[in-house]
Amino acid sequence: MLAKLPVGDAVEASIDFLTDNFRFIFRGVSSVFEIFLNGLEGLLLLIPAFIFIIAISALAFKLAGKPVAIFTLAGLFLVYNLELWEPAMSTLAMVLSATFVSIIFGVPLGILSAKKEKFRRIIMPILDFMQTMPAFVYLIPAISFFGMGKVPGLFATVIFAIPPSIRLTSLGIQQVPEDLVEAADAFGSTSMQKLTKVQIPLAMKTIMAGINQTIMLSLSMVVISAMIGAGGLGREVWMGIQRLWIGTAFEGGLAVVILAMVLDKLTQSVSK
Repeated sequence: MLAKLPVGDAVEASIDFLTDNFRFIFRGVSSVFEIFLNGLEGLLLLIPAFIFIIAISALAFKLAGKPVAIFTLAGLFLVYNLELWEPAMSTLAMVLSATFVSIIFGVPLGILSAKKEKFRRIIMPILDFMQTMPAFVYLIPAISFFGMGKVPGLFATVIFAIPPSIRLTSLGIQQVPEDLVEAADAFGSTSMQKLTKVQIPLAMKTIMAGINQTIMLSLSMVVISAMIGAGGLGREVWMGIQRLWIGTAFEGGLAVVILAMVLDKLTQSVSK
């Protein structure tokens, strides 16, 4: 019988090494992101709920039309009525932060993947691994690096949600018609001019689809991150599961669904 390969031991040793030798970096990053998350959440809660609901509904009307605006108004008002406004804003702050970080890193990596075939061959299997690994597994290194709270939840959410941004950005750039790129070359465009004036504008719809998927995955992971103290609507769901409060869990899940549908419709409208 073959001996078991020490894969788990190697991973555990690697995490222990990183935690022991770079703890000061992780703590510094944790402090910065905690200030950012708390500031964004405080800013969202500073806006009166009714003003926020009306403003988002008006934005939905402008971008997506009357039916989406009515759904947004009714859905957000239901969240407020269920006394879930504060955890909803906490979840929204986490999702917006995770999406922002995913875009900052994902879009440039996607562009690099489209430009460099060798890099694409390396990163695509990594993205496959990231997308198929069970989401709960990401909580373990997050706790080791950053402890409990919102920051490890943000870390796990970004790792889980960033692959669509990279994949679809790369796909969008690759799908730009070659004759348009050649025309830009004929006019003497630099590589940066081709990228910013031809390739990215033509690939924007596909890139926005990737951002849309990142937002949806962020919402799903934020709920799971409640298990390590991330709070928000996930805490309501997790508390309901732990104590068999079916109504509480259902209300928290319903609020997550409403946020997901509103964000989904708004981002789809922006891409169009």
